[in-house]
Formats: sequence, C-alpha cells, structure tokens
Amino acid sequence: MPKVCVVGSSNTDLLTKVKRLPKLGETLIGQNFHIGFGGKGGNQAIMAAKLKSNVTMVTKLGKDIFGNETLKNYKDNGINTNFVYFCENSSGVAPIFVDEDGNNFIVIVPGANWELKPDDIIAAKNEIENSDCLVCQLEIPLETTFEALKIARDAGVTTIFNPAPARDIPDDIYKITDIIIPNEVEASYLTGIEIKSVDDAKKACKVLLDKKCRSVIITLGKLGSVVADNINIIHIKPIKVKAIDTTGAGDAFIGSFAHYYGVTSSIEKSAEFANVAASLSVCRSGTQTSFPSLKDILLKEEK
Repeated sequence: MPKVCVVGSSNTDLLTKVKRLPKLGETLIGQNFHIGFGGKGGNQAIMAAKLKSNVTMVTKLGKDIFGNETLKNYKDNGINTNFVYFCENSSGVAPIFVDEDGNNFIVIVPGANWELKPDDIIAAKNEIENSDCLVCQLEIPLETTFEALKIARDAGVTTIFNPAPARDIPDDIYKITDIIIPNEVEASYLTGIEIKSVDDAKKACKVLLDKKCRSVIITLGKLGSVVADNINIIHIKPIKVKAIDTTGAGDAFIGSFAHYYGVTSSIEKSAEFANVAASLSVCRSGTQTSFPSLKDILLKEEK
C-alpha cells in the first residue's frame, strides 16, 4: 500500500442541519446537530487511510477535549500520529450549516492549526522523504505548507497541493507542486477566470500550468473534473447521484486520489477513482462519516 504523508489542519466540525441557509441577521431553528472530525488535512488523511494507505498525519492540536478526541480518531483509523503536536492554543473548530438540498457554508476557526510551524515540518523531514506522496492545503500557515512541499520535492516525493481555502500564493509554490487540485471556486480565484463550464475550467488549467506546476485537476462538482498537463486536457465525466450533504466531498476526492495515485502513478485513472469516491460521499450525511470504503468504490465503478 502507498505511503501518504498529509501536512495540514485538524478541526472539529460542529454540524447543524437546517431547512435552508439563513439570511444576513436571521435566526433559524436547526433540525439537528452533530459533532464530527474534520479539517481539510484530517479529512484527506482519513479518506486515504480508509482505503488502506499507510498514512502519516503532521498537524497541531490544542490541549482540550477536541484535541484529545482528534488524536484518538487518528489512532483508531490506523494513522501514524508520531508528528501530531500539541500547543496551548485551542483546537481548530469549523461550524458548518447544511440545508435540505445539501448546500453548505462553513466558518473555520484555525486555533492550533495556525501554530504549526516550519520547524515542526523539519522535525518530520525523514517521514516526508520516505513517503510516496505528500498532500498539503492552506488551513495552516503558508510558510509551513511551503516548507513541506520543498522537502518533498527535493526528495523526489510527489507533491499534491490543494489550494484551499482560496488565498494569494507565491509563484514559488506552483513550481514545487506536481499536482495542484483546486475546485472551481479556488481555481477562479487563482486564475481570474470565472468557471461556469468545462471549457472555462480547461482555460483555467492552462493558466495554472503556465505557473509551472506539472499537472492540474479542477474539480467541478456536478460537472465532474478536468485533468490537464502540458500535453493533454481531459474531462472526467460526473457520476449522477442524489446529493444529501456535500460537506467534505473535495477532501474525499483528494484523499482517494492520493491513495490511488500511489497505487497506479496514473493521474487520469486516479482522478476517475477519486470522482467515484467523492460522488459516494455526498450521498451520506457528515464529513468523515460519509467517506466510502474501497469496496463501496469498486462496486460503484462496476456499475
């Protein structure tokens, strides 16, 4: 099984189901409430681990009940926690609101995630260098993500970068990224191209490739995804499902992509596999609790 190292955030999701999302200044009565594990880094690590990748998580937690339970969750899922650090700040939390159509909005309070520093990454250098791929996002300090990507690139480890949430990033990060995977909102922010169609996504891919990353995957939700390098641009068609909760679908895509890329070294096949995983995840409520097993994905592919 592939060795996947994830450097990123850990949050506790505070999920509220509502009939519709509230308007500005409006108070609504929620239908139900659930506490779950999240954070883009944590989600992606759990998805890869559910598929039996050998996963190491590099993250920072607060010395509180959320941090203790998050550590236990990683261990329960077979994840290497040797580089899960603790600090005096509170653990990261993410209040999430989801309506009856599966639409959501999320507010992230980084807490301890913002305390993950480059020195913490340097301490995990050997683990990163001995991985098949490294997965990073932007819910931790930018300089920390850059340090992780640089260590991996220097060691010849495949670097997978999810530029989320969208923010300005230096050109140097693109140059040490093998595979960049934004969704349409993030890709629009990074390229200045409003993405409303597959053709728009293809144009955005070309802009990102010009920034010197080696490959681009733009996930498009109901439109599937677009995979591009300097030779080919391919549209991965969507899988039609009835969405219940879209929370974490992007993380399901990236975690399953990292796993399958470690198995096949094929970007196109891995994107197709991840497309199935993400489509299955939106059919269930919650974030990590919605992530499919390998058996679920294989059965869906057969159909």
